[in-house]
Amino acid sequence: MAVIYETDEELEKVLLVGVQLGTEEEAQRSLEELKELAKTAGAETLGKVIQPRDNFHPATYIGKGKIEEVRELIDTLGATGIICDDELSPAQLKNLEDVLGTKVMDRTMVILDIFASRANTSEGKIQVEMAQLKYRMTRLSGLGTTLSRLGGGIGTRGPGEKKIETDRRIIRERVTKLQRELEEVRNHRDIQRQKRSENSTPVVAIVGYTNAGKSTLLNTLTDAGVLSEDKLFATLDPTTRALKLPNGEKVLLTDTVGFIRKLPHNLIEAFKSTLEEAKYADIIVHVVDASNPDRDSHIKTVYDTLAQLKVGDKPTVTLFNKCDACEGELVFKDLNADKTVNISAKTGMGLMEFQEVLQDIIMESRVHIEHCFAYNEAGKIQMIRESGQLIKEEYTAEGIEVEAYVPRDVYDRLAKGGTL
Repeated sequence: MAVIYETDEELEKVLLVGVQLGTEEEAQRSLEELKELAKTAGAETLGKVIQPRDNFHPATYIGKGKIEEVRELIDTLGATGIICDDELSPAQLKNLEDVLGTKVMDRTMVILDIFASRANTSEGKIQVEMAQLKYRMTRLSGLGTTLSRLGGGIGTRGPGEKKIETDRRIIRERVTKLQRELEEVRNHRDIQRQKRSENSTPVVAIVGYTNAGKSTLLNTLTDAGVLSEDKLFATLDPTTRALKLPNGEKVLLTDTVGFIRKLPHNLIEAFKSTLEEAKYADIIVHVVDASNPDRDSHIKTVYDTLAQLKVGDKPTVTLFNKCDACEGELVFKDLNADKTVNISAKTGMGLMEFQEVLQDIIMESRVHIEHCFAYNEAGKIQMIRESGQLIKEEYTAEGIEVEAYVPRDVYDRLAKGGTL
């Protein structure tokens, strides 16, 4: 009779190591976020080490004295590895691993690992694998024992993962194949966007720092059923749902992957097709966790990432979310936003005001028409009904008297042939 063995993934116990280039408060907040990332990836944090420096040590990230301190803490606390708060070069990774004799990871490796465990769609899996392979290709000689391990843990899992001994040539071939597959997905997404633009339905992209409450907002407004947890990067794959505004107009809300400080460049590149939902949207809705004391830094990170994606000149509404968890007067500012609204996606506070703000922004971009259509032009009334806001529709002896607000492109189609 065959014996079945249960294999539990060993919980990694890590030390967090950071270099303080700015203020101590900034370094502490960054390590606190790294602790949350480690927790999400399945690791327990045993301690934190920060070294104030003018710049990163080119060979070992931290200085010699601090390395000795880290080595002693590893032995004392029984840590199985360390996680550095920045992306390490191949040389830094190898040198640290050699001198410490333990597993060394960096922030990028942890984020990639989280993405690997959260990707559900074929597109998400392709994007994650491509980002992982590009990261590893530059570190084949530097990762040393980290990539030769057969066990589990952070940095060793992921969709489509290959043998660790894979050389650069094989990785390049795999990346090329994934790029072709991703291009097909992007073409399909472009077709979907084209169909949306032909329907003239306004598209609203929801962006924000990870765990700001974007998915909760989408679920509350549309019953989308998107996974919503108090974790970093709870959802990766974009979800689009229709929302009917109070005036009867329909908009499409699209959730996007959360942003984070020091988001790996390879991930931005790999997830560009997903993140570009914001680029092709008509309105940007920026969700901010108002209860987070680091909210101003989060706002800056989001705008910096949007700038990388060349997303600009879009009407922007900033929603200061989780106001139900805030104390005192609710006074928040985002000078880059056209409108700001205090909300709680969890309780529904402020959501009606938010929808009215969306209505106002959409109406500002509409053309007002008053026209009598001949009865043989009744099909144009349906076009108005589907794409704009029909205010008056009256059947008279002369024709159909209509007052409405329509998108500019719909107005141009209606006016074709000089009928308006």
